[in-house]
Amino acid sequence: MDYERVNGNQVTLMNTDFKKFAVSLLLGLIALPAPAWAQAEPPPQPSTQPTEQAAPPQTEEEKKKEEEKKKKKKQQEQQEQQEQQEQQEQQQKQQTQQTQQTQEEKEQQAREQQRLEERQQQEREQQRQEERQQAAREQERQEERQQAAREEERQDDRQQAAREEDRLEERKQDQRTEERLDARQQQEREEQRLEERQQDQRAEERLQARQQAQRVDQRAEKRLTQQEQQARIQRQQQQLALYRQNVALREDLAAKNAQILRQQNRLQHLRFQEEYYQRLRLQRAELGQQGYNYYNDPYYYTAPNYRYMRDGRSYQTNQYGIKALDKALQAGYNEGYKAGRADREDRWRYDYRSTFAYEDANYGFDGRYVAQDEYNHYFREGFQRGYEDGYYGRHKYGQKSDGGINDEWLIAGAVVAAILGYQLLHD
Repeated sequence: MDYERVNGNQVTLMNTDFKKFAVSLLLGLIALPAPAWAQAEPPPQPSTQPTEQAAPPQTEEEKKKEEEKKKKKKQQEQQEQQEQQEQQEQQQKQQTQQTQQTQEEKEQQAREQQRLEERQQQEREQQRQEERQQAAREQERQEERQQAAREEERQDDRQQAAREEDRLEERKQDQRTEERLDARQQQEREEQRLEERQQDQRAEERLQARQQAQRVDQRAEKRLTQQEQQARIQRQQQQLALYRQNVALREDLAAKNAQILRQQNRLQHLRFQEEYYQRLRLQRAELGQQGYNYYNDPYYYTAPNYRYMRDGRSYQTNQYGIKALDKALQAGYNEGYKAGRADREDRWRYDYRSTFAYEDANYGFDGRYVAQDEYNHYFREGFQRGYEDGYYGRHKYGQKSDGGINDEWLIAGAVVAAILGYQLLHD
């Protein structure tokens, strides 16, 4: 406001000075003497000297001519005076126009100055507006950054709360695990007493099984024809060749599963898998040896004398095939127990299906007596039960081997009989 007031006073002073200047200019122009060309010659003075000789009398025609000359001269003088007057008027008009032009130029300059000042004022106002807008935008960005910081703090708080909940859940899980362990210990004591009672029963069952096996061996074995024997050998060789082709694919699966275990920090289960895969490689090397004599193996010429159940269907095999199925159950239970125990030590959730050994299910398979898919099925049946016993630290489906030195676990004979449901065929 002070700046505008000063500019207004300056414009008023300029207008006052301009008016004084214009008046002084007009007065000066009026006071100037007329130019030499504009001054009229003075009329001739009559001669005071007497004429030496009287002029002759003029005629009428001469008088007329003299009067005409005078008249023309007078008209010429009047015309010259009129021209002089017109010239003066023209000069005055030009001076007035110049004065007016000067006044207009000054007014134009004043208007230009005013417009310039208005533009400068507008620019300053626009600059202040931009500064206010810039400040507002900066304030908005500052608020956005503060909002983002608050959101990050809230996110950190949520993550911290989630971690606290996880830790609390872990402590609760540990507490429940301890409670289950206490309950399992009590249950184990009860099971141990039950096991002691069952040991005598299993001993009796084994005695009866040996006696039954002796009776079977004592019976005359029904032999297959040579053609049936040859067909069985060919099927067995084809199955073994297919197994050798597919076993190499397990390397990628084992490497992938080991990487996952490292990411999950499941060190005990990783060690178990490495040991399992090492045993699997040794088994694969043994399968690569050639020269097996199928014709001297009694399985390939002995007719079926047992019937067993699988998924509600009945199948037939001989005593060597039953022993192969029992071997699959025993191997699966032993590996499952170790895998479950490793997950318990890693404090991992109960999950036997994602275990590499369960997916592979080939350890102990020598390519003879049963098909690979059948061996895999019964291996997984034993693995599931062994994993459950190992994870919960109990002996529901089996027990440690008699020596107990090599960390080997055996599935109970009653469980095998229940799974296979085998029966001796009668003639």
